Amino acid sequence: MDSLFGNFDLSAFASALLLGISIGSIWLIAALGLTIIYGTAGVINMAHGEFLMLGAYSSYMLQAYFGVPFFLCIPASFVIVGLVGLIMERGLIRYLYNRPLDTLLATWGVSLVLMQGVRLIFGSDPKYIAVPQMFQESVEIGFFSISLFRIVVLLITALLVAMIWYLFYRTRFGMQVRAVTQNKEMAAAFGINSGRVYMMTFALGAGLAGVAGSLFGVLNIVLPTMGTSYVVQAFLVVVVGGGSLVGSVAAGAGTGELQSIFAYFTSDTFARFLLFVLIVILLRYKPQGLFAITKARR
Repeated sequence: MDSLFGNFDLSAFASALLLGISIGSIWLIAALGLTIIYGTAGVINMAHGEFLMLGAYSSYMLQAYFGVPFFLCIPASFVIVGLVGLIMERGLIRYLYNRPLDTLLATWGVSLVLMQGVRLIFGSDPKYIAVPQMFQESVEIGFFSISLFRIVVLLITALLVAMIWYLFYRTRFGMQVRAVTQNKEMAAAFGINSGRVYMMTFALGAGLAGVAGSLFGVLNIVLPTMGTSYVVQAFLVVVVGGGSLVGSVAAGAGTGELQSIFAYFTSDTFARFLLFVLIVILLRYKPQGLFAITKARR
């Protein structure tokens, strides 16, 4: 069977569909922390890519210097980068809420500082994060072929989404976050400390970026500039999804599948071009995204 772009291989196309889910899960992990920070405090964090990079370097450092197994490096990266986010929020971001332009410039400056700081400490040469040999193998499932580590990424993504949903919709902290997001003055009247809520959600978002970086460092080489490419995709997922958790999940899966399908018929570069064109068209007619937050932040 011939397609417009060459021979159509059902097995390869099925694998491309599964790969699209994997790509979408990677983008979603990168976007989760950004979604939380933007959805709660309205902060567009330009240093989010560097939080990913710090997560990757945290895992590399723990492995190379302390011999920590990879799957223990993941929660450790969450803690390390979460603490960095906490310090950043307390030392800088809390003075810039409701000043979006200043926040953009400040977080962009922080991203440059973090990038150059890592370059000074670890150098510019590429680093590598190792996983157990069994996770480097590929598995065959019917028509599908996918690496075992990408399946692990899918499972971790599903677990993270479930945990975040439970945290924000089934706990007291989540109720406080939603109250502050909708009307922080009214929330304060009920004794909710909006500053503490912003601090905790910023640290949580940074920690999730650390987890993403730890996972991405296995799939690609670890460099001081690695966060730049991932943060673009993360912003796209957040914008297309409308800044909500459900929207980010849908946008991550949809954009990942579309890129994989386009790449199967054309090339990876042209696939990204087509995907960006579709996103621009979508935002032209639906600027609030797929799942916009209906209640205004006050």
